[in-house]
Amino acid sequence: MGAVGLGCMPMSWAYSTSQQRGDRSVRTVHAALDAGVQLLDTADMYGPFTNELLVGRALKGRRYEAFLSTKCGLLVGDQHIVANGRPGYVRRACDASLRRLQTDVIDLYQLHRADPEIPVEETWGAMADLVTAGKVRALGLCAVGARAGRRPGARMHDGTIRQLERIQQVFPVSAVEAELSVWSPQALEDLLPWCAARGVGVLAAMPLGNGYLTGTLKPGQGFEPDDPRARHPRFTAEMMAANQPVVAGLRRIAERHDATPAQVALAWVLRQGRHVVPVPGAKREEWAVENARAAGLALTDQDMAEIAGLPQARGSWD
Repeated sequence: MGAVGLGCMPMSWAYSTSQQRGDRSVRTVHAALDAGVQLLDTADMYGPFTNELLVGRALKGRRYEAFLSTKCGLLVGDQHIVANGRPGYVRRACDASLRRLQTDVIDLYQLHRADPEIPVEETWGAMADLVTAGKVRALGLCAVGARAGRRPGARMHDGTIRQLERIQQVFPVSAVEAELSVWSPQALEDLLPWCAARGVGVLAAMPLGNGYLTGTLKPGQGFEPDDPRARHPRFTAEMMAANQPVVAGLRRIAERHDATPAQVALAWVLRQGRHVVPVPGAKREEWAVENARAAGLALTDQDMAEIAGLPQARGSWD
């Protein structure tokens, strides 16, 4: 059975910022480590910078217990985010992340987004130099946004696979981070097979559907203005109500296993391959522990077939 990681972003950036508490977040990281979680995922843009500072504080004295992943390549400004893939910037960004994380090496350094002004091979080459320098152990790539591949006849991850094939010629790709969940399974079509065939790991982002698959969100409940779900096409009151059958199906399976809908959703991700690690976000200790325990939930073939038969999730673009 595989393991579950911990996405640290919600602790200090986006997703109900009024509920974010530094000390509670540190306790959440500690609870996750105590529950057997090893992979912690953050990025310099989360905050910006505050998430890495928080993770560094939480790992003080416990760095050896964690597989630490962070990212570079995106800059956050007032009301905008821009990519920067210049080699000099990548080197400076890595040094800054090492300081904030209070560590001398990053286990997985990911390119958050390729800079359209810089050949991705140049950016990747600078990241490879960081491995040679001993500052980074392995390199990863975050999949381009879901809408980037919505050209007629194009599959969602065509753009990501093109990038992967280019950078693979420069230095090996160890992992790809991409959205994968019961209600967003598109990565199963092409990205996961590409990775499996090449021994590349997959970090499954948003495996709980931005919280929806936990069954704790109610249609029309509203979100804070800076919460990305306030503008997400699946989180309008109408679409949240329309997608309730997906959660109901997970809840039925959870009841058979004395589990929660969130644990079923994570167990489904784990069943997609030994190279797949779900990375759910969590702000509270109890959520981190609940998520970690999903690694012990063995879904049956009947469970998997039942999930496959659930209605396809809808959004306001449908």
